[in-house]
Amino acid sequence: MDGRRRNPYELTQDTPVYVISVAAQLSGLHPQTLRQYDRLGLVSPDRTAGRGRRYSARDIELLRQVQQLSQDEGINLAGIKRIIELENQVAALQARAAELENALDGAAAAMRQREAAVHASYRRDLVPYQEVQQTSALVVWRPKRQQPD
Repeated sequence: MDGRRRNPYELTQDTPVYVISVAAQLSGLHPQTLRQYDRLGLVSPDRTAGRGRRYSARDIELLRQVQQLSQDEGINLAGIKRIIELENQVAALQARAAELENALDGAAAAMRQREAAVHASYRRDLVPYQEVQQTSALVVWRPKRQQPD
């Protein structure tokens, strides 16, 4: 969730509200077909305490998609199940990628803040150090001889 408290009576796409007869009518399928799709794991509606099926608006859309893939595209039910699994996997991976991008953005912002704090703590009387090039030259130092008075 996004941190806000949801109204328990608010309907969403995932709210299971339709009994099997209504879901069948809305999807244009026979109730027995819905039961078969449930047994095969194609569309798995929520269950009531008495084990009755309750379909959501998202389930109805998925039922229509299964019907379209089966009848219009000629894909068998095993193929449709695999398509649905892959689509769910892609959606989960996209959500995870978005989550990781947000975490990365947060970490980058925190790093910039810490870097700015370090730079702000520099003493202004310091000067940058430049490394001296190492050479193989030998310098001999001899003190000046003092001249007699």
